[in-house]
Amino acid sequence: MNKVYPDATSALAGIVKDGQTIAVGGFGLCGIPEALIVALRDSGVTGLTAISNNAGVDDAGLGLLLATRQIKKMISSYVGENKEFARQYLAGELDIEFTPQGTLAEKLRAGGAGIPAFFTKTGVGTIVADGKDVRQFDGEDYILERSLNPDVSLVKAYMADRAGNLVFRKTARNFNPNVAMAGKITIVEVEKLVEIGEIEPDSVHLAGIFVHRIVVNANPEKRIEQRTVRST
Repeated sequence: MNKVYPDATSALAGIVKDGQTIAVGGFGLCGIPEALIVALRDSGVTGLTAISNNAGVDDAGLGLLLATRQIKKMISSYVGENKEFARQYLAGELDIEFTPQGTLAEKLRAGGAGIPAFFTKTGVGTIVADGKDVRQFDGEDYILERSLNPDVSLVKAYMADRAGNLVFRKTARNFNPNVAMAGKITIVEVEKLVEIGEIEPDSVHLAGIFVHRIVVNANPEKRIEQRTVRST
């Protein structure tokens, strides 16, 4: 089975559709699948539910899809860097399911592991618990959280072999492995593609069984979300 596609547009072809739930790896602008996000925008699909730690910024990351109104709902943790996100939410134009960051990571990890739900103390006594089953264990309240299994996952890795075995680079690893595991179909954008056997088995961060399609973007932009400097 050939998993390698010539570009991001062809990698998404026949996969993405209106109304899907799509998970996107990354943390801020670190480790986001830049080319796949642009191709998703250009595909014109609408009514998406997007799962991501945040929504990028106004002109990068998922902010591109918010600008074109292709996202109807966000399942996310932090949204403070995106003015259009805030505007749509406050205007009632965007549905948001705020999820604590650790809970979001576990919802994706559990989805990839075949675990339908789990209990956590995070959010007990807050709006996070509204409408959710609360049970006691050893005298403590816990919230039942459902896991996530998106229709499509878009992931960024540093390197892949042709079987889809992945290596992530430093902090760009972030949410990407969990997002990859959770997706019913996972499409990965990499900077470097090697032949099967060139990655040492102990160096593989995520096995190729979770990866369905691969596209190479050898020179991603890698924007800095916030540049902070000091005088010397």
